[in-house]
Amino acid sequence: MRKSVTRHWLLIPAVSLIPVFATGAADAADRSIDLRISVGSSVQTRNDVQVPNTDAGTRFSLDDPADEASVTATRLELNWMYKERHGIRVLLAPLSYTRAVSFTDPVLFAGGSFAADQSLDATYKFNSWRLGYHYSMMQSDRGSFRIGATLKVRDAEIRLEQGNTVTFDDDVGLVPLLYLAGKYRLSNNWTIGADLDGLAGGPGRAIDLGVTLDYSITEHLKIGADLRVLDGGADVEDVYNFARFNSAALAVSASF
Repeated sequence: MRKSVTRHWLLIPAVSLIPVFATGAADAADRSIDLRISVGSSVQTRNDVQVPNTDAGTRFSLDDPADEASVTATRLELNWMYKERHGIRVLLAPLSYTRAVSFTDPVLFAGGSFAADQSLDATYKFNSWRLGYHYSMMQSDRGSFRIGATLKVRDAEIRLEQGNTVTFDDDVGLVPLLYLAGKYRLSNNWTIGADLDGLAGGPGRAIDLGVTLDYSITEHLKIGADLRVLDGGADVEDVYNFARFNSAALAVSASF
């Protein structure tokens, strides 16, 4: 089992939010709230694991090209424009699955030993809870462009179970991300958009890139579709894990 907490300098985005909340009571007339809920399916195209990332661990893959089973992908995103160009964003994005797998060679994982050619249950969890601030650099009737910072709480776990042998590696930590988002109105009813939460460098990376297409039913209600890529991982002594998930979802958006 592994627990890690990101170093104190990663808290800079959180500290930067303090003046945002302190001034949030002003300009009530400019406030608006947008809520977006999407539900769809996600398929992993890569999931390589080694715990620990030394000779005491075996590198293996949880991605089986012959297994095209998808997992449910849900997201709830709340945007609050507390001033004309300043906004707060909250995102809840759970992701987890449990599947029966087998390995062609024996596997050493998190202090446990797993036999080859025998079924075992593999659980992979990568929940993402995020809080961020964004500023609208461009805002018009035709489109908008936002830039900001996101503080992500990473709630991750990899677990293997085979008979009486159960071992796992879990990680709860904070990750700062750059946030970019843009929208463009194609017509009175259709809007296309793109958004990115991302960070790369050092021992790993985290990328959440999405493209959206929305149709306005009324002034305050939209339906749409999302295409999204989640990619990232870390290469450190405790763990090696890089995974990629491609998802497609239907969405409903409401503004207040």
